[in-house]
Amino acid sequence: MSGWSPEVHEVLEASGWTPGRKADTARWRSMFETVGLAMHDAAEAFLQEFGGLTVNVSGPGISCARTPFALDPELAWGEDDRFAEWGESIGHRLFPLGELDHGRFFLGIDEMGVIYLVETWIASFGPMPQALENLVLGMAPRRIDEG
Repeated sequence: MSGWSPEVHEVLEASGWTPGRKADTARWRSMFETVGLAMHDAAEAFLQEFGGLTVNVSGPGISCARTPFALDPELAWGEDDRFAEWGESIGHRLFPLGELDHGRFFLGIDEMGVIYLVETWIASFGPMPQALENLVLGMAPRRIDEG
């Protein structure tokens, strides 16, 4: 995946990402299947490329502070109800990706490749690859109002 600004490319590489990276997603898949969250193709593709990375960004961003995030679905373990309920309310299947701001928020992805901030409310960072650009550069997610 590319189309990122040079800065985002640099930040991702500094976090351990390399083009063509292939992380093993089997553990996350089986872990969440046991609680009824099936890993869809978009989650599989994203986690193969970015799973296990921690992106340590900070400072002022475009429309909000740059916030560190960790792309490890295990960090969202125990939050399956939250992902299932929000997925239902927005009409998409959400799969956990990890956490934002040291566990203050969770990150999820739907089957269309859109990345969400998941809390007691939900917001969209947009579709990949733009979503990662937004996360790295501090672009506030667009809040989704229920209904």
